Amino acid sequence: MIVTRFAPSPTGHLHLGHAVSALTGWTIAKRAGGRFLLRIEDIDTGRCRPEYEAAIYEDLAWLGLDWEQPVRRQSEHMADYAAALQRLESLGVIYPCFCSRKEIGAEIAASAHAPHGPEGPLYPGTCRGLVASARAARIERGDPYALRLDAAGAAKIAGPLSWQEQGRGSVAVDPQLLGDAVLARKDVAASYHLAVTIDDDLQGISLVTRGQDLFHATHLHRLVQALLGLKEPAYHHHSLLMNEQGIRLSKRDGALALRQMRTVGFSAAQVREKAGFPGWPSPDAAG
Repeated sequence: MIVTRFAPSPTGHLHLGHAVSALTGWTIAKRAGGRFLLRIEDIDTGRCRPEYEAAIYEDLAWLGLDWEQPVRRQSEHMADYAAALQRLESLGVIYPCFCSRKEIGAEIAASAHAPHGPEGPLYPGTCRGLVASARAARIERGDPYALRLDAAGAAKIAGPLSWQEQGRGSVAVDPQLLGDAVLARKDVAASYHLAVTIDDDLQGISLVTRGQDLFHATHLHRLVQALLGLKEPAYHHHSLLMNEQGIRLSKRDGALALRQMRTVGFSAAQVREKAGFPGWPSPDAAG
């Protein structure tokens, strides 16, 4: 049975791009007689707000979506992420990073050979080589730190990996594409990359539906899955909505929130059509 999900963060109101993701997951599941789940990714308690979470439920219901109960909220499952980090620590593939963003930026600027990924410079590995005694001393002193994945070491353990992408087939994993990514932040007990991978496994997600902007992150997620012995879902990275300038719609770029569209007179059917799903809610008529 196909199980899909929509997993927004309550850091603002949903916009049309979110509607595309939610409708995509719902439609694929319903066409296949499968299940559609909603997950609230509220692990960043400093930015998440209860009023935004309430608005997510309201906006999705207005669009015509339904989902299974109970809704998984990341903030209620911190023990799951802590257990995963302990497992990765036992494998020797994570290390504490004491660098600030300013320090990382300065080191990258000073290096003529800073590693680069698909979205720019990668962490240069400053803290990877710290000896155990130096790490312990800094932790004992109370220095704040994040936990990073040793991508090269993890790749040696995991071996060759791939994933199945709908409409594309097998995609070979580049385990070092995103470098030594952060798996737990100084102020948050797990990063998006760790939490989403654990959640998808625990919820039995068989098909991860999300935007093309997260395609590169799948290389890292498959690596984490392999290290932790998690189930391997298939993936469907859908195209993104763009504005007239060719820039993808996002909250930071001022995309209209669904509730704003409702306020100015858009009907749910009109919003679904703008999202590429005319004739919805019939799964067979969806986009």
